[in-house]
Amino acid sequence: MSKIPLVDLKAGYARQKAEIDAAIQEVVTNTRFIQGKEVKDFDAAYAAFCGTKHSIGVGSGTAALHLVLAALGIGPGDEVAVPVHTFIATAEPVSWLGAKPRFIDVDPETGNMDPAELKGLMDGVSAVMPVHIHGRPVDMETISAIAADAGVPVIEDAAQSQGAEIIKTDGTVVRAGGYGIAGCFSFFPGKNLGAFGDAGGITTNDDDFAAKLRMLRDHGRTTKYSHEIVGYAHRLDTLQAAVLNVKLTTLDAGNQRRRELAGLYSQALLGIGDLRLPPVTPGQVSVMHHYVVRTHHRDALLAFLKENEVEAGIHYPIPLHLQPAYAFLGHKEGDFPVGEAYAKECLSLPIYPELTEEQLERVVATVKSFFETV
Repeated sequence: MSKIPLVDLKAGYARQKAEIDAAIQEVVTNTRFIQGKEVKDFDAAYAAFCGTKHSIGVGSGTAALHLVLAALGIGPGDEVAVPVHTFIATAEPVSWLGAKPRFIDVDPETGNMDPAELKGLMDGVSAVMPVHIHGRPVDMETISAIAADAGVPVIEDAAQSQGAEIIKTDGTVVRAGGYGIAGCFSFFPGKNLGAFGDAGGITTNDDDFAAKLRMLRDHGRTTKYSHEIVGYAHRLDTLQAAVLNVKLTTLDAGNQRRRELAGLYSQALLGIGDLRLPPVTPGQVSVMHHYVVRTHHRDALLAFLKENEVEAGIHYPIPLHLQPAYAFLGHKEGDFPVGEAYAKECLSLPIYPELTEEQLERVVATVKSFFETV
């Protein structure tokens, strides 16, 4: 019995191998390794994909957050609101700049930053950074209104949500990365749009902000040896841009296939044991980066799946406020009960466009078999 991987990068590569190999060879042949044409092409294509005026390719999703925070002047004495249920890369750039993350608990249904919790913790916050976790958009209308009342910017951490959509109350559709002052994306290999190494991007509709970000990503330069501001080495590698240009052409179709697979999972797993399935939330179109279920038997289920050659994952087992790196903030267990519950109960099942329905049925059968024994 062959193993079903949590993410199958080999299958994804095989699907577009000829085009990807040709794009890489073009860069190698022309030796445009730094800031080559492919970077400009990707910036234009990704802006069009997101429906924003600008996209700025950078070295990673973490670099994207770092640059946006730096461009906003976040520094010592500032606090940035971030959810407790996310990868540590959301909070790290805040710390790099000498500011502090202010942790916010998450919504019990979606796992995204809870607007009700945020509203009560806005005093003294310099920016709000919600995360479209697992590919599911945040309630951006409510969060943006809270931030606007406080006069602070919203930065979208859209690392997992390339192509996710927010349907506003007036019917307008905004893709992730098009709502706040900027959207920050990761193109880590396992993402819905994944490079062959670290890569990231920033979207914005602000011309001046985009110009500043382009300088900051490339040593603050205006010409080769003229540097207007102190910047960073956060450029998107040309080889990665070449890969992304190819893979972007099938991203919408891949996201749609993920939604179809998620629907099959939810139909088959409904009512099984104590499983809580991903909710369908009006006004939010997920790209299903992860298919996350919740159960009080999470660890036992994870072990059972592994025994039966099905890979699953935990995103994320330790909420940010309990990470040793942030112990200096003085939080303790019980401070953010919803985020803590997610950390104890969440389990990600395999989902990617190349997952076959036969594989999905085997995952479902294994989960059902487990709950027949508990």
